[in-house]
Amino acid sequence: MKLLITGGCGFLGSNLASFALSQGIDLIVFDNLSRKGATDNLHWLSSLGKFEFIHGDIRNKNDVTRLITKYMPDSCFHLAGQVAMTTSIDNPFMDFEINVGGTLNLLEAVRQYNSNCNIIYSSTNKVYGDLEQYKYNETETRYTCIDKPNGYDESTQLDFHSPYGCSKGAADQYMLDYARIFGLNTVVFRHSSMYGGRQFATYDQGWVGWFCQKAVEIKNGSNKPFTISGNGKQVRDVLHAEDMISLYFTALANVSKIRGNAFNIGGTIVNSLSLLELFKLLEDYCNIDMRFTNLPVRESDQRVFVADIKKITNAIGWIPKVSAKNGVQKMYDWTSSI
Repeated sequence: MKLLITGGCGFLGSNLASFALSQGIDLIVFDNLSRKGATDNLHWLSSLGKFEFIHGDIRNKNDVTRLITKYMPDSCFHLAGQVAMTTSIDNPFMDFEINVGGTLNLLEAVRQYNSNCNIIYSSTNKVYGDLEQYKYNETETRYTCIDKPNGYDESTQLDFHSPYGCSKGAADQYMLDYARIFGLNTVVFRHSSMYGGRQFATYDQGWVGWFCQKAVEIKNGSNKPFTISGNGKQVRDVLHAEDMISLYFTALANVSKIRGNAFNIGGTIVNSLSLLELFKLLEDYCNIDMRFTNLPVRESDQRVFVADIKKITNAIGWIPKVSAKNGVQKMYDWTSSI
């Protein structure tokens, strides 16, 4: 099999690429290396085996067309994108060009030149908006959704909020429509929070990794309080990179069953964490005190998002296996090693 990964030097991309190399898959990695840590991830992947690396930009139609026509991949994980809510607010046009224009470049190249190529797209829970139509309860450490105690499934109303939600939502819908109208083999994963090794997190994106960095700094003697947005009771279900790998490659083996569908993806309610609960895990594991100050709530920050994954589980049998506690410890250990 010949596998293309757009954004293959990012966090998720490099994890999927490393597994592909371990399986002897013919791998093509496409990335513009603009994101923090991407060059480090490229060097790391190069140490694991041989693959084709193409330095290009998903916004450039010629780059994408040449990529598809030259390599004619059997399958593609489409991960290249603008991934930060805050960046989308600062520069909505760039966000649109990357997430919508870039995705359309890929879909059109595949439609015109390689229509049998399978595409699995990394979408987001932000396509569901703020989710303020539901009732919530507030406990000492977290918010809980009274109406959806086991999480949100795919029947949740689409409601694009923020430029990021709009751009990812548009790309999400283009993926599904190219399956309906043109018969392409596309699959959409609407992700909650992902974390794990090779994630060079920032304040704007990758919250588990970011706060693991803060824990490492505190463990190394920093006394400077860090900042959080809101009261720290916001909840996400977290999914470790090891489970992401099993998801994507299990899905790839079952594309004929799931093409043309969108799936909510996450760690489920049993692997959900608020910021405050993450801090407690890190304090206990590292024997530190996580001191922070509060900033205003971020724009369009869902109080709770937990994925109901019954649809993907029933379709391909996938379930996450790495617990939040063990995953956070793995994340901290990796962060402290770099």
